[in-house]
Amino acid sequence: MFGSSSTPALGVVSRGSGPLGADLLDRLERTEGIRVRAYDDRASLTTAVERGQVEAGLVIPEGYDRDVRAGETASLPYIARPTGGGQEGSLIVAGVVDRQAIELRAARFAQQEGAAGFDAALARARQVAGTVPFVTVRATAAGGDELGGTLGYGAAQEVVLFIFVVSLSASAMLIETRRLGVSRRMLASPTSPGTVIVGEGLGRFAIALFQGALIVAVTLLLFGVDWGDPLATAAVVVLTALVGTGAAMLMGSALSNAQQAGSFGVFFGLVLAALGGCMVPLEVFPPVMRTIAHVTPHAWALDAFGEILGHDAGIGAVLPELAMLAGYAAVLLLLATNLLRKRITSA
Repeated sequence: MFGSSSTPALGVVSRGSGPLGADLLDRLERTEGIRVRAYDDRASLTTAVERGQVEAGLVIPEGYDRDVRAGETASLPYIARPTGGGQEGSLIVAGVVDRQAIELRAARFAQQEGAAGFDAALARARQVAGTVPFVTVRATAAGGDELGGTLGYGAAQEVVLFIFVVSLSASAMLIETRRLGVSRRMLASPTSPGTVIVGEGLGRFAIALFQGALIVAVTLLLFGVDWGDPLATAAVVVLTALVGTGAAMLMGSALSNAQQAGSFGVFFGLVLAALGGCMVPLEVFPPVMRTIAHVTPHAWALDAFGEILGHDAGIGAVLPELAMLAGYAAVLLLLATNLLRKRITSA
């Protein structure tokens, strides 16, 4: 979820590129963040990129040294896979090429001014480049340097994901109570259908709420995740659990056997989670997909968690999101209650 520590491999073709090409290759080999592999020609390099043997490739053309010394523009083709490693490598390669280009432009300027020949001017430019101060870049994770600040939104995604997956999968138990005749025996007693339905609903709600509270507690105690305002977080978890309860009861009332509920529960739980932003943050969705994502209750729950975790929002700031979750819960529970009442009374 949070990426890997692997170093992307960069294939380089530099045969016949001359001393300046060898200098560029040496700079790439000494650069952190990439591993350089040499290839004989562009065709073999392209094949290696296509097969995933390297994430990207750079071609330093023959005559690179000659063209640069003559003041001409040299082209450096870059071949990359459509993955994070290829895009990351392009930034690193561009930085290395730019550093060499700065020295080459300085040497060319000195040569044009008649100060020295190109080789002497280049040597002087490299000497001066070593004395120029560099800009230091320091990266800090949003929310602090502690692991808990980094894991916060990911933990919220897991809460929403597993509340729904576990709830929908647990709808199979509702089907089993009908299949085994438990509902019929309860109705044969002085127990009303409404009491049976409330009991079934409370059972589903307890499962969903326990799942959400478990993830919150474990991430808080073991990983130091700061869940912000306890009241606001509790409200989001409770309402999300109610939505999961309604969805589980509706599925358990509509389907005929436990095998269907188990399969469809996992399937729909993962599909809705992916669409609602539990797999990938909503911020990276294009505008149209972000709008579509808010058809699901997952997106509204994650919006609320985003405000609580990212902006220290209280319950008043997330009332719109809580109202949407309450609306989802009310509609699903109403539909599920009516359908379940028909199921158990007809049985």
